[in-house]
Amino acid sequence: MKIEGEKRYALLLAARDSEYVKKVYGGYFNVFVAAFGEEGERWDLYRVVEGEFPDMNELQNYDGFVVSGSPYDAYGNDYWILKLCSLLQILDEREMKVLGICFGHQVLCRALGGKVGKASTGWDIGIRKVRMVKDLSLRSFLDDLDEIPPSLSIIECHQDEVWEVPLGAEVIAFSDKTGVEMFTIGDHILGIQGHPEYTKDILCNLIDRLLTAESIERGFAEDVRSKLQIAEPDRSVGKKSAGVFSRGNRLLFTSFFI
Repeated sequence: MKIEGEKRYALLLAARDSEYVKKVYGGYFNVFVAAFGEEGERWDLYRVVEGEFPDMNELQNYDGFVVSGSPYDAYGNDYWILKLCSLLQILDEREMKVLGICFGHQVLCRALGGKVGKASTGWDIGIRKVRMVKDLSLRSFLDDLDEIPPSLSIIECHQDEVWEVPLGAEVIAFSDKTGVEMFTIGDHILGIQGHPEYTKDILCNLIDRLLTAESIERGFAEDVRSKLQIAEPDRSVGKKSAGVFSRGNRLLFTSFFI
């Protein structure tokens, strides 16, 4: 049950906690709450990767849902992925707010009729400059922002991407690596390919794990690490600041979930 006046959000966690994140942050749930949460809100965790989903009769009690990243393919046919797609379709039909990040961005696209798959240009890992589309033809939550920056820097870690957005969706950001960095549907769906919740240390640990698993080559990993030493993701998003992404600041989040 939702307490009157209380904001309530659900994190649909599509990844298992790494040992590093558990040790340093207490789990990905805490990472997301630190990035987007605010005192007085209620956040619930559903480990969808483990088959934990919100009760369909409780959906109306939430102000919004956040779908996390995942090592799984958004185009896979694991039972929990298909169930997640069904849930996202229901949330879209009810025009409930959903923010998808990385895998979440891709699975939102898939669930609502778009196409996703492997990126032809391979892995994108590091801090990427993302450009906002200048002329947005559809009204979106961005209209409520006092200023939209022409570009921003965001942490990325993905080898899949959105190939084609769903009917009625609008691409609002792109990069020289990925054509669909952000998309919206109306004012209730937002997909972000990057990781606004990540810190550089989380990314560095992830690079180490990808290297150990032989998912990336050592030379590539070393090049990414060297670039991380001199690059910084945008940290300018507060309720009264001009940026869009930052850990611990919430302009994008509050503007979208208003």
